[in-house]
This record gives sequence, C-alpha cells and structure tokens, in this order.
Amino acid sequence: MPEKKERTYRFCFGPWNLSEGQDPYGPPTRPPQSFDWKLEKLKEIGFDAMMFHDDDVVPDIDQKSDKELLEEAKEVKKKLSDAGVAAEMVAPRLWFSPRTIDGAFTNNDPKCRRYAIERCLRCIDIARTLGTDLIVLWLAREGTYIRESKDGRKAVERIADAIDKMLAYDKKIRVAIEPKPNEPMDQAYVPTIGHALALAHLTRDPKRVGCLIESAHAILAGLDPADEIDFACAFGKLWSIHLNDQNGLKFDQDKPFGSVNLRSAFNQVRALERNGYGRKGEYVAFDVHPYRTTKVEHWTLHLENSRKTFLRLLEKARTFDEETAKKLIADRNYAELDQMTLDHLLGD
Repeated sequence: MPEKKERTYRFCFGPWNLSEGQDPYGPPTRPPQSFDWKLEKLKEIGFDAMMFHDDDVVPDIDQKSDKELLEEAKEVKKKLSDAGVAAEMVAPRLWFSPRTIDGAFTNNDPKCRRYAIERCLRCIDIARTLGTDLIVLWLAREGTYIRESKDGRKAVERIADAIDKMLAYDKKIRVAIEPKPNEPMDQAYVPTIGHALALAHLTRDPKRVGCLIESAHAILAGLDPADEIDFACAFGKLWSIHLNDQNGLKFDQDKPFGSVNLRSAFNQVRALERNGYGRKGEYVAFDVHPYRTTKVEHWTLHLENSRKTFLRLLEKARTFDEETAKKLIADRNYAELDQMTLDHLLGD
C-alpha cells in the first residue's frame, strides 16, 4: 500500500509582526521599514502569505477616495502576485479612529456606528481587490470601561447588525470573529470563541460567520487554547489561527509560539492536526512581536523560531504513541499518561 501522505501547512504573518519596539512606556528601538522591505523579508524566510489590516494596504485610509483606495490596493496586489505571496485576510483597524474612542459597532453615537460600518465596507473592497474572501473582526473596543455606560443586549445586537451589513454588501465574503476578553477595553462583549460562535447565529447568514483563535487571547480568558481550537473545529468554524504565547493573565504579550508553555503549544498543534486544519486552505499565522530589545539584524527571529517550534511540535504530534495513550486512558492511568507526554516532549 502507498504511504499515507501527510498534510503540509502554510504559514503567514502581518506587517505589524515586524514592529519597531515601541510600547506605552517608550519609543521605537528600531527604524521603521517599508512594506516592500517587509514583503521581501516574508519571502526570504519562506512564509507563504501575508495578513493585513485595511490601512496596511491603504495608509491613511480615511483620507482616501474610493478611487484612490482601489488604485492603492491594486498596487499591493501586484506586489504580492509578483512575489508569489497570497493575501490571507484583511481586518478593518477600527480601534485607531477618534470616532471609535467609545467603541465602533457598539458606540453610543449613531454617527460613529455608521462610520465603523462604512469603514468595514471599504475593507471588503480592499479584500476583494487582494483576492481574499476572509474579513477578520477583532472587536477591540466593543466593550466598556464602566458597565452602566452601555446596554449589553443592544451592544450584541449592534455587532450582529453590523456583520449583517457586511454580509449583504458582498455575498462571497466570510467574517471571522477574533475574540479577546480585555485590553484595550476593561471588559469585552465577545470574550471567547463560544461567544463568537453564538453571535454568528444572530446574523443573517451564520454559515459565513466563523472565528479566528489567538493563543494569547484564550490564555487571557483563563482558557486552554487547544480546547478553544477543538471547540471551534466541532462547529467547522476555525477559519484562521494566530499562534503565539502568553506569560499569565497580563497584557497581550504576543510572545513567540511555545516560548512560555511548550506543552500547551504541543497540544495546540495536536488539536490542529487531529482536526485536519489546513485541508481547506487555511493558514497558520503567527501573531508574534520581536522583543523590544531585538536588534535590527535579528528582526525576524521571532517569526522563524515560531515556525521552527511549530514544525518540531508537529513531528512530536505525529509520533505520539496514540495506541499506548488509549490503553492508559482506558485504564484511567492519567499519571502515566502525564509522564509519557513529558517524556515524549523531552525526547526520552
């Protein structure tokens, strides 16, 4: 019999993953680089696709006409095509505008809500031009600092209404919700994958609304990212993933994948593998940032190392002794299963 062909994975990252080192307490530590430089680095280290915010494609998007928007998006599309790089997704960067200080879709001001929806429709135009049908919504400011300031039910209904307008605008797009429990808001209205998938069923076309899981966001919610992956896959709704790591319930750190909890990373890879992630063209994205201390000459190591860790853990997942594990599970010998897993990861 012919050997079973093992699935290969495709990888991507976004321009913001080559950040300059600024944080809320200090300025950049590396010089800004052009999009062309970042695209060249992506190709140089062997990644397959790039993910975008709308204003990564069209800078100063709110000051551009529709004609200018399409012209600039076409220029980026040509650069991607010439480099043999795909566009994985586009996300409207709704959290930067002065009009979304108090939220985008959930803003108490109807003029601000209209702006947010119009911005999303322009984001769809960009995605269509780049050749991707996937729109990602990170609902960054859809929450509150003070619970009395908003009506939670109305907020959820307004988010669903905004997604409906997006789905009606383009019958081919899919919307992936990226949940996060906090930061920049104190409390978010869609904090977990369960909330995201429930919200999908309030929309006009739930089949076109799925999710994106970020490892760090699940950890910030006190959840296991591997469980979130399995949960989303049970619904057939995991359309993208941002792998990274997180040192506890702090701010969103975007550490290299597996750098804090290697066992958790192993279980995430194992969950992706057993659920057949990637068979429908999904990419593995690393939403990781270089440390502020990183020198220019080491600028891409966080991305290269994340992929290296993923591929090594993929080998570990594929060589894990599932038959012995099943026997230990049947015997309820979880202590031995625990040690067997550690031994496997340690290479014993």
